[in-house]
Amino acid sequence: MFVLALLLIEFLDEFIFGASEAAWPLIRSDLSLSYVQIGLLLGVPGLVSSLVEPVMGILADVWRRRVLILGGGMVFGLALLLIALSPGFWLLLIAFILFYPASGAFVSLSQTALMDAYPDRHEQNMARWTFAGSVGVVAGPLALGAAALLGIGWRGLFLGFAALAVTLLAGVWRLPLDRTAPAVSDDPGSDPGPTDPPLTFKAGLINALRALRRRDVVRWLVVLQGGDLMLDVLYSFLALYFVDVVGISVQGAGLAVAIWTGVGLAGDLLIIPLLERVDGLVYLRRSAALLLVLFPAFLLVPAVAAKLVLLAALGLLNAGWYAIPKAHLYSSMPGQSGTALAVYNAGGLVGSLIPLALGIIAHQFDLRVSMWLLLVGPLVMLIGIPRRAADLL
Repeated sequence: MFVLALLLIEFLDEFIFGASEAAWPLIRSDLSLSYVQIGLLLGVPGLVSSLVEPVMGILADVWRRRVLILGGGMVFGLALLLIALSPGFWLLLIAFILFYPASGAFVSLSQTALMDAYPDRHEQNMARWTFAGSVGVVAGPLALGAAALLGIGWRGLFLGFAALAVTLLAGVWRLPLDRTAPAVSDDPGSDPGPTDPPLTFKAGLINALRALRRRDVVRWLVVLQGGDLMLDVLYSFLALYFVDVVGISVQGAGLAVAIWTGVGLAGDLLIIPLLERVDGLVYLRRSAALLLVLFPAFLLVPAVAAKLVLLAALGLLNAGWYAIPKAHLYSSMPGQSGTALAVYNAGGLVGSLIPLALGIIAHQFDLRVSMWLLLVGPLVMLIGIPRRAADLL
């Protein structure tokens, strides 16, 4: 029940994300928003969250993680209620500014609780976490369509999300969410970090800065950003590629995106039993090698049907590209899951510039050039993932 409750938190967060991304045309029409206002609604909350979440990650290691998770859950539900009731741009902006960091506290810190509860099952539980989120992303637009058919619209849907958040918060209220004692490696050559948790925020901040200088931590941060090129970054450009480069209709591009998300969901499910039988690092290296062959084939093949088949294969092979490296990031910092989350968010600040850089390259040259640059992702995976257990150090 502990694991299920935490996975439901991730499901709800991605459920909301999937619905909200699909709901933007409705929200824009209802509130008469301009593109500039939509840009602010998407950009400002993310910027605020990127500054707040590392602080919360460090606090989770030096203070009471349970208070942060439950407090984040309360603000999470309140923000959803404000979104549903927003009469215009400004209250909606305030609601999103509250929602993003609250999601970091409620959802991301729940992930650290799951990692700490089962320190020898990081890969498997991160795979379950990713699958729960994938189900939410796919279910979100479907829920929006159902809300439209029922006549309750996007506002009614967000009221329902707020009710679900409160229900889920009540369900996790009594769970043991505080951090456990840090694990200590039996290997004298490893650097597991401090055996006692830092007692002050300053000590926690210093510990996080030290972590950013560790080779094993930097390795997984780089691998995570490289893997994301074949995950969220490719997803962001996929519809544009099929319309602007392949030359098919918007509806056809929507089919391609649907294939990508549907096959990705299946891959996230299949990776769970696979990790019980196969070493995650071996799987990542082999899948990266296959993607180095299949992705150029996807870009070069002229037939749309062949592209869609290859796209489905890509969606299966990149399963685990977030879950497994993130699990090893946690494993490289035993007893410091909150700090691991903080350094991950710090790495994400750098990674957030990648789509901007690719967009500039596409504008200056061509989208084809940007798509070929995504091959850096599997190359990073092959170079960065250790071949032997000793290379993890």
